[in-house]
This record gives sequence, C-alpha cells and structure tokens, in this order.
Amino acid sequence: MSSFKSITFAPREIKASPDLLEKIYEASQLGLKGDALAYAAGLQPVEFRQLCQLDNAASIAEAKGRADSEVEAASVLRNAALDGDAKSALELLKHLHGWVAKTQVQVDVKSQISIVAALQEAESRVLTGRVFDAEPTALTPPNSDRLTIPRETNATADL
Repeated sequence: MSSFKSITFAPREIKASPDLLEKIYEASQLGLKGDALAYAAGLQPVEFRQLCQLDNAASIAEAKGRADSEVEAASVLRNAALDGDAKSALELLKHLHGWVAKTQVQVDVKSQISIVAALQEAESRVLTGRVFDAEPTALTPPNSDRLTIPRETNATADL
C-alpha cells in the first residue's frame, strides 16, 4: 500500500527590487503590455499582477516607461515637423490639435434629371418602336397553352 507523500512547496517571493523595476520600465518603454511585459521582466503574469497590486512602484515603473516612450516619439515627430516635413506637421495638426482638412464638394446643377421627362422619353421610344433588345419571340412564353381543369370542379386557370 502506498502512502501519501507531501511535496514541499515554497512560493516565490517577489519584491520590487531596483533591478526588477528597471526591467519593467524598459519593457514598458518598448511598448510591451500585459503578459508580454511580465515575461520580458522575468515574471509570470500572475506574479506581475500581484506585484502591481501589492507594490505601487511596479505600476509607476510601467507608467513611467510608457510616458518616456511617448515623449521620445512625440519629440521626433515634432522635430521632423519643425525641420519642414509636411506629413509630420499634418499629423501633429490632426492628432494634437484636432485639425481637419477642408473638403469641398461642388455640385454643378446645369442638367437636371426629371422623372416625368425620363418617363416620356421611355414611352416615346416604345411607341416609335425603338426597342432594340427585345425580340417578339423573347416576349412570349415558350408554352402559351391554356390550362383548363375539367368541368366537374367548376374552375379554370390561365397560367
């Protein structure tokens, strides 16, 4: 008979050491989020979430990394716009200042469409025989015999 053996388990103790906070900062600065950020910092995702809940320094390191990355990218974009890059300047205007390029639509109303005139034109084409795509055989159904039902039922039908 086998007996139950106890397996010793010691949970990993996680502390927000300066090295770990630096790894979180660097991973966040690269744009990593969630599980990818945790793995890049050398943590399991569960451990990273626990660390953020228990020690606010981990959340601050993550937010600081994102903010520094955004400042760096915004500075590059702004410098390019100041150096004369028109696309960079337009993107700054659109995203930071809510600028929208004007779009003008000009409608020329010289020739108007009249439904009555269109119907009269169509009717005149039919009356003068200017129907080009219709042949007389195409207008009659292939089997044009009348269908009659015997008189006992007192009903007839045209199909």
